[in-house]
Amino acid sequence: IQAFEQHQSLLRDTVTTEAVIKGQQAVFLVAGSGSATAVTRGLNGKIPARSDSNTQNTCTLQEWHDLVRKTGFNVFASQGNQRAIMQMTSMAVLNRKIDDLIITQLNTGTVAIGSATTIPNLSLVMNGVVKLQNASVPWDNNVTLLCQPSFLAYLMQAPEWTSALYVDMRPFAGKDPNWRDKPSAWKWMNMLVISHPNLPGKGTTSEISFMYHKSAIGHAMDTAGLQTPIGYFEEQDYSWARATAYMGAKVLQNAGIVVVTADGSAYA
Repeated sequence: IQAFEQHQSLLRDTVTTEAVIKGQQAVFLVAGSGSATAVTRGLNGKIPARSDSNTQNTCTLQEWHDLVRKTGFNVFASQGNQRAIMQMTSMAVLNRKIDDLIITQLNTGTVAIGSATTIPNLSLVMNGVVKLQNASVPWDNNVTLLCQPSFLAYLMQAPEWTSALYVDMRPFAGKDPNWRDKPSAWKWMNMLVISHPNLPGKGTTSEISFMYHKSAIGHAMDTAGLQTPIGYFEEQDYSWARATAYMGAKVLQNAGIVVVTADGSAYA
């Protein structure tokens, strides 16, 4: 029976993972016109030329590990397949680190709304929507509302939460027999809404949630270097399992991240 803890990454699919990795460095290229406007021909009859804006964001990959070790006696005296449990828990630790790296970077965003006296509400969400759209962030189904459990609890009491005008995906209505092993996510107002158990300030008057576009933050991982070995040391009679990954996260476009502060302590 699995203990109550996060076992898989909830966020890696919501961020950009396309990067060029060279050694310890991962480079994300953000390309655009630089907010250029169309021009007419000059007095000389030629069309003025311009350059594109190419910003290379470099992320330093760090090594992250989780090593579990159990003696032969512990394996023998315990219930269940202890070697399989070691491998399962080590991967869970690594998956939580993926989310932790992404959340740490999201929390460096400087576009902030709400306060320690603001109760989570629909108006706060709309404020974030306006902030993103004013920054020319496209509303293209790549926006995520990553929120505290209390924030989601307040939203679910709003009439707009169940309105067919807003709702695209209803997890509670699914008939997938494997639903228990999948994190619940809602598609609401063309945003992916994810409740996360490990966001900053959980249970306090200053809970932090985030609204962001997929192109605003990147997560790089050397997938070829991902390791999940297991083994047995005969001389000392212990089994071990290790999970290792080289990865990192990086803010790519600050304007595409809104940091939302709200008071969710009433539901703590």
